[in-house]
Amino acid sequence: MAELYTVRAYAKDVDQAPRKVSLVASLVRGRSVADALVILSHTPKRSALPLVKVIESARANAANNHGIDTKTLVISTLSVTTGSRIKRFHPASRGRALPFEKKASNILVEVTGDLKPKKTPSKPAAETTVKEEEK
Repeated sequence: MAELYTVRAYAKDVDQAPRKVSLVASLVRGRSVADALVILSHTPKRSALPLVKVIESARANAANNHGIDTKTLVISTLSVTTGSRIKRFHPASRGRALPFEKKASNILVEVTGDLKPKKTPSKPAAETTVKEEEK
């Protein structure tokens, strides 16, 4: 059995409350990347789009930067934490102002998978064409 490799991707300060994002994140936690993307594409929640972007980013990092086979990728960690909070005020009756916070989320995705099998180098084609031209 091949050794498993882990690759990360982050999305910081997504403008949605972490409680709402973690509801959708719990749908795909622990699944394969292909299954997770299908589930999220059929999820009618606003927080599904940032999760799709982060999972696709982790898949691209694994394939392009680390040479991991994308068919073997599984989401090992999917955590949603609180991001920055901005204090704002909402106007109310009789000249009052009611405070509220604009919440943001940080999303961390870690995927694990096997390395792509190494291809054995074949004979160079340039040598065979030179010998045929000499005949």
